[in-house]
Amino acid sequence: MEAIRSSHGSVGLEVFQGRLRLRLPRKLFNGKQTYLSLGVDDTKLNRKIAEAKIRQIELDILSENFDSTLTKYKAQTHLAVVENLIPKQQIDLSNLWLKHRDFKQPNRSQSWLMTCNQQTKYLAKCPYKSLEKSKEIFNWIISNIPAHSAKRLVVELSACCDWGVKNNFITDNPFKGLASKIDLKKVNSEDNDINPFSKEERDAIVAAFKANSYYNHYANYVLFLFLTGARPSEVIALQWKHISNKSICFEQAVVRSPKGLMLKQGLKTQSKRVFPVNAQLLELLNSMRLGLDINPDDLVFPAPTGSWIDIHNFRNRAWKTIMSSLNIEYRKPYQTRHTFVTMALETDVSIPQIARWVGNSPQVIMESYAGTIRKVAVPEL
Repeated sequence: MEAIRSSHGSVGLEVFQGRLRLRLPRKLFNGKQTYLSLGVDDTKLNRKIAEAKIRQIELDILSENFDSTLTKYKAQTHLAVVENLIPKQQIDLSNLWLKHRDFKQPNRSQSWLMTCNQQTKYLAKCPYKSLEKSKEIFNWIISNIPAHSAKRLVVELSACCDWGVKNNFITDNPFKGLASKIDLKKVNSEDNDINPFSKEERDAIVAAFKANSYYNHYANYVLFLFLTGARPSEVIALQWKHISNKSICFEQAVVRSPKGLMLKQGLKTQSKRVFPVNAQLLELLNSMRLGLDINPDDLVFPAPTGSWIDIHNFRNRAWKTIMSSLNIEYRKPYQTRHTFVTMALETDVSIPQIARWVGNSPQVIMESYAGTIRKVAVPEL
């Protein structure tokens, strides 16, 4: 038996008694090793056909459409003849994509592999497969995938098709230039999706956290977000050495990487930022320090396990649970930042001062929050 193509966890190609067969991942059959005989001799042409079959199976595994009966993958007669009758431009996009992926994959980073796998899953969900349907594919992508991810995918599709033309798989690149039509400036992000809470809603949320026996651990964290307008990634990175009775120094953030959460020095728009401690904050911080032997390197707001708070887990579990218990329109935790800025504007704090507090430019404050201020009374002149 000769192994031609083998990779842990993927479909392998082998020669057994002069015939080609596929070795399927054990995980698909409860740990039992299973083979699929292709019923063809080991020739150069048949190996190309086998590679196409492998790509089809691996794509079905990724998209959770794998046929465990194997009927879908049984050898078909005259397969090579049929393939030769298909015009180049009608090649299945998934097959071209996987060919290009296999070409680029050696020595690529784990981050690249994760992105590529996600993009492959997106394409598997797309109902259009032929490159002749490139317009429909593009419209599906921009309608069903977040804009930043959509643009990256279209850029990669264009690179894939350029490679396909160069290697004589297709005649032209139907995705060339399409990525420029995706305008990321119009996309809502957490920084410009502004829908602040009222003071009453803020107080109700904090009270609900304090009263919840399962999630009251996060009550101080939520109150701190509301009182500082800091980004959650900056707050969960805070250590007690960054805090005095007069000021808080934000100089690092916890971000998500392919390997999990990691600490990053510096902030989103600046290296560090100093925030003044008022009476409300001092009361909160003193209550947190009461009776504790504080180490300067300890996290101010650890998760119940003692590690960093995972923002996504917090939002999907604690935050959504508390919000669903209140008669309040659902908004993401990032709205705590917008709530602080809006309340500060309503109390007539100057825009340059607010900008310094939260790490934005005065222009961003003016452009983003002008429509959110609730003070509508005409002043006496």
